[in-house]
Amino acid sequence: MNVASTSSESWFDTISGRLLVDAERERLQGLLSRLYGPIAVQISRHGYPDLLQASEAILDVFVDDQTDRGGLGVKVCAVAEALPFAATSVGVVLLPHVLEFSNDPHQILREVKRILVPEGHLVLLGFNPISLWGFRKLLTIRSALAPWSGRYYSLFRIKDWLQVLGFEINAGAMACYRPPTSSVRLNERMKVLEKAGERWWPMTAAAYIVVARKREFGMTGLSLRWKQKQRLTPGLVEPVTKNGAT
Repeated sequence: MNVASTSSESWFDTISGRLLVDAERERLQGLLSRLYGPIAVQISRHGYPDLLQASEAILDVFVDDQTDRGGLGVKVCAVAEALPFAATSVGVVLLPHVLEFSNDPHQILREVKRILVPEGHLVLLGFNPISLWGFRKLLTIRSALAPWSGRYYSLFRIKDWLQVLGFEINAGAMACYRPPTSSVRLNERMKVLEKAGERWWPMTAAAYIVVARKREFGMTGLSLRWKQKQRLTPGLVEPVTKNGAT
């Protein structure tokens, strides 16, 4: 169940939305390229854009509550609180701004843990309440439109939730230091805030990215550079990687 509805025009199609998505996609390039597994799943709401381009997985799957979302991988219409995947079947889960728009964020994290393989990775993106975007949300607290309708959780709280569930935090990043704006000209003029924010006030970015590993007692972690191919049952076609190599 969603916390609130969204407008007919998705918020990420606005100038502010594209600004945030582009900043997140850039940060994810270095993070996702180090995580391997046969299947990577992006779980979204409101048709959030494809952020899995840097994924090294053989198969990308996009789960969304909309049927007409974009993306080049397999599309599945479902809700994050009840994922249609078998237990321990997914190597990487990307969760961009989903917890903020759910009435049961803990159930979503439990579902993610259920479908991840032992030592699999969750990459979680959240809105930072200690930011110019968080300040804007305070000014529009009664808004029914995304992204201001969501509940912004602090990075500290998210890490605490993950650790309680048995995840180990092993990487992270911050993204987008420019404030939300509807002006293209103002957006261009404030580009300087990206480098300044990263250097002088890194924890005040609009969004945080957390990479967490599902730990299983007695399991030995696989190297992040693991790329060993697995042979399929005789008679089946062997999958290929995104660049076409077997």
